[in-house]
Amino acid sequence: MKKIIVIILTLCLFNVVSSQQESAFKDGEWFQFRMSYSGFLKAGNATLKVKETNLEGREVYHVMGKGWTTGMIKWFFKVKDRYESYFDRETYQPYKFIRNIDEGGYTKDLEIHFDHDKNLARVTDKKHNTVKEFSTPDNIQDMVSTYYYLRSKIDINSLNKGDEIRTDMFFDEENYGFKLRYLGEEIIETDFGKIQTLKFRPYVMAGRVFKEEESLTLWVSKDKNKVPLRIKADLAVGSLRADLEAFKGLKYPFKIFVERR
Repeated sequence: MKKIIVIILTLCLFNVVSSQQESAFKDGEWFQFRMSYSGFLKAGNATLKVKETNLEGREVYHVMGKGWTTGMIKWFFKVKDRYESYFDRETYQPYKFIRNIDEGGYTKDLEIHFDHDKNLARVTDKKHNTVKEFSTPDNIQDMVSTYYYLRSKIDINSLNKGDEIRTDMFFDEENYGFKLRYLGEEIIETDFGKIQTLKFRPYVMAGRVFKEEESLTLWVSKDKNKVPLRIKADLAVGSLRADLEAFKGLKYPFKIFVERR
């Protein structure tokens, strides 16, 4: 359960990046996802919300992501996670990132400040009362800002099946290299009707949680919004699936191929 929340917030990425800076989202955008385990057991919900604000004199987007368990899963494994990112409205570079989680009693309370001039990430661990600094590569993103950065810079017309992108994220106390492969287009049935999508394969580390490196599949809408519609994860035991069930505040019209009746 806890892994699918991280997946929703980090793996809604795209493949080919263009020089165009037009934003794919706006102030007030909101998504809600429904999560299920092994195809039938409801596992929880997650939300993403965008707000324009100011941070230390800078005009930024503030994105808050939340995830929590529901139903039977909550009886034996309770999750309550909150992720926040403050990133520049023009460059999408993150300035501040917050991770506050409680996953079955495992807790973290981190606040990260990015200094892009010095290529540093300053990590404040509020739980253990420590402050550490780490070197970062150029153009580093946090796990939330990455989605919005690539979402706004994708060039749909340049996508070719098999294309890949590698990007750098800073997560907790380390730089994380991430790879995503484009699998082509697909029409999928959703809560809103049939929608034309772009299909991707994020690569993950095989082992205790995931069966293999290619255990994840991601679908996003083929329009200017690049809405994350579905994520599937094959786990070492069972599977998890996240589906978009509600949204508001999209910047562009949401294209539905065939409306649901």
